[in-house]
Amino acid sequence: MKLVSLSLIALAASQTAVAFIAKNTWKFSGNPSGGLRDVTFPFKMAGAAHKSGYYFAQQFNFQNISRVGYCGIQSRPNGTGGKSIVHAVFSTFQGNSTTQHSKCHMGADGSPAGVSCAVEFPGSYDAVYNVVVEHVQGTTWKGTAINNSTGESFHIGSWTLPSTAGGIKSNQLGFVEYYPWNSRHHGHECHDLPRTAVTMFDPYSKTPGAGTGRTNKPYESGDCVGKVAFSTEKVANGYGVQCGF
Repeated sequence: MKLVSLSLIALAASQTAVAFIAKNTWKFSGNPSGGLRDVTFPFKMAGAAHKSGYYFAQQFNFQNISRVGYCGIQSRPNGTGGKSIVHAVFSTFQGNSTTQHSKCHMGADGSPAGVSCAVEFPGSYDAVYNVVVEHVQGTTWKGTAINNSTGESFHIGSWTLPSTAGGIKSNQLGFVEYYPWNSRHHGHECHDLPRTAVTMFDPYSKTPGAGTGRTNKPYESGDCVGKVAFSTEKVANGYGVQCGF
């Protein structure tokens, strides 16, 4: 595995380790002085069960502030008429962030700090979904989910960071999380992990000087390493991950 910065290691250690089934690192070859003004993270849930529980995500940091943001998609039970449902997420853990968007609320993952935004919409799990994080103005950022097959676009939400925040840094972590295991009241056995599958593709950016984005090979994480039928394979412009039973 490639070496990662101490800040990434500290971040990983600070998160709840139990629920993380796999992680990956991503990085751009360029490093614009003002940071990235946009990043697109593509995901595909082909092979994932149409049930709640999994979160497929990529994290990102901003210049001059300490806490991460993240974005991604989650599987959900089928909706009306048996249509598959995609749940898209766009959040920040940064204190003193604000929002006025109807799909967002204050707080992130049980903490009062930060902002969480989410939207659900019908869509095939065989499609690639681009989750786009882009600068609006000042220190306001928005998240959008785009169905690559149909071109449909869904605004996940928008939030404003503290005035010191700069652009997005050029490297961070992603993860596959089975979030029911985060609950203190939800004991778990490794052999009970439900089966899922996801493909995480290389990120890209239109920011001048960003260079080429790359997702590195995912690796197992948490307390069930070697016990959840984890596998990964290289695909064009990314990696596929499978785990569970």
